[in-house]
Amino acid sequence: METIITIPAFQKPFRITGLKKLALICLTCLAGAFSSCKDGGSSTLTPFSIRMTDAPGAYDALYLSIKEIHVSTSDGESTIAVDAAPFDILRFRMGKDTLIASQDIPSGKLQEIRLVLNDTGNELIVDGESYELKTPSGQSSGVKLKVNEDLTEGVAYTMTLDFDAAKSIVRTGNGKYILKPVIRAIPQAVSGALTGTVSPAISNPKVFAIRGVDTVGAVADANGRFFFPGLAEGTYQVDVEPESPFQPLTIDNVEVTRSSVKDLGIIIITPL
Repeated sequence: METIITIPAFQKPFRITGLKKLALICLTCLAGAFSSCKDGGSSTLTPFSIRMTDAPGAYDALYLSIKEIHVSTSDGESTIAVDAAPFDILRFRMGKDTLIASQDIPSGKLQEIRLVLNDTGNELIVDGESYELKTPSGQSSGVKLKVNEDLTEGVAYTMTLDFDAAKSIVRTGNGKYILKPVIRAIPQAVSGALTGTVSPAISNPKVFAIRGVDTVGAVADANGRFFFPGLAEGTYQVDVEPESPFQPLTIDNVEVTRSSVKDLGIIIITPL
């Protein structure tokens, strides 16, 4: 069984394979001790992935070399490095796509995505002949895509960039080609989140969301609040395991849906 541990202070799960729940509890307790030392709050984060697909063009191959992606939301800006070799975008058409970057970004209103290409590595193959592609000087700062999408804390989103190969290649009078990317941004929520507050908070509860053979664990904070970001859509069993003398509690049939946060509200636990 694979277990995912989620630490609310960091808002990011990590995986441990082959450990029992006792080991999970010990590790999450240690994480809770570290998180209690942090002062103040931090901006909320949204797991964000960027994929690319292609609207076909009549070429043998079209290689793109992407340097980085800038993402602007109402809560801040992020620069996402793209650690990938030039790839043939024409391979990813008719429903196929490829992951080019993934990173947590500030939540809020998604406003703009700017795709920055490398100066070299962009290449067009036509009838077996290779042509180096340059972008006009006005686009050297990147291809700007305006987006209007609400990003919810903890809900994972995928942004698919639909690259139109036919419209993005311009042939010049001297037989060369210029790359003027025409891209459509398609945002989609791909997960949900789960939250709640255990009372009394002095019970120092550990909370587990269980779906089939997968278990996600979280440590409630000083106010008793727990938060599970990036959960797959489905039905969960939620186990609340407080310290003695409080008794454990199980909540069945908790429905998590994509693009939303399921709030269990105040969960009251009682002494043994």
